[in-house]
Amino acid sequence: MQIHYLEIVTPDVDSTCASLAAQLGKPFGEPVAELGNARTAQRSDGAMVGVRAPMHESETPVVRPYWLVKDIAMAVSEIESTGAELAHPPMEIPGYGTFAIYILGGIQHGLWQV
Repeated sequence: MQIHYLEIVTPDVDSTCASLAAQLGKPFGEPVAELGNARTAQRSDGAMVGVRAPMHESETPVVRPYWLVKDIAMAVSEIESTGAELAHPPMEIPGYGTFAIYILGGIQHGLWQV
């Protein structure tokens, strides 16, 4: 399994980006509206890391890996058959692909099809 996008939701975006940039050796860009205003940087393996603030009062800080899949509809069906709760159905982000979010064992994960 390959992580396509690692999303970090935090109330302290600037400090988190600064810390991760030092570890990655790469700066984070400006906020990307299509990704919830996440500031992003690309890892050496091609995966993207995004850091953004919560989008509403009830959204709590989280680190969410988005697993790269070939067929998101099939992947959603498979994870639901294991008892996972679909938290966000597949949604296309123009220019980025289609994502979905699920919760299993109290942990949030994402799926991403490009």
